[in-house]
Amino acid sequence: MSVIQFPESASAPDGAAGPASAPPSPPASEDVLRTWFRFLRLHHRITSRAAQEFRRIGLSVPQFDLLSTLSEREGASQQEIAERLYVTKGNVSGLIDRLTAQGLVERRALPADRRSYALHLTDQGRALTEQGLALQRQLIGETLGRLPAADIAALDGLLVRWRDRVRELPEQVGEAAE
Repeated sequence: MSVIQFPESASAPDGAAGPASAPPSPPASEDVLRTWFRFLRLHHRITSRAAQEFRRIGLSVPQFDLLSTLSEREGASQQEIAERLYVTKGNVSGLIDRLTAQGLVERRALPADRRSYALHLTDQGRALTEQGLALQRQLIGETLGRLPAADIAALDGLLVRWRDRVRELPEQVGEAAE
């Protein structure tokens, strides 16, 4: 295994301190980096496999994500769906247009705000979402579901702690969520 080299921390000119913030964390160890990249590769493999499964029923992963989210939040606005999926309202708009054209989603005007719409699954959209959910459950069962219960509990605990560390990170200027 190759050793990853990290640059030495450069000091600010004239000994001035950098931006007011917590001191920088030490560079990640090889074990941490290896785990990070395994996680990324696993995510890519799972997403690729899910995409393969969803293509069998004529959906992309983003389309399935939107449909399954809408199945949990019938009547949600475009903005609510975007927030739930961690994407921009613009990304959701194109997906909704395509799913509406396919007869899977319908927009219903809101009497209180004529500029906004409530999104609803059509009967066809609901049926396709159920097919996708069944494929998703099967994939999860064939992979994660084969691990012992104690391993799943340990993994869940680790993921929650990792998520909490990410949530603790300060937001970067200019990168606010839309």
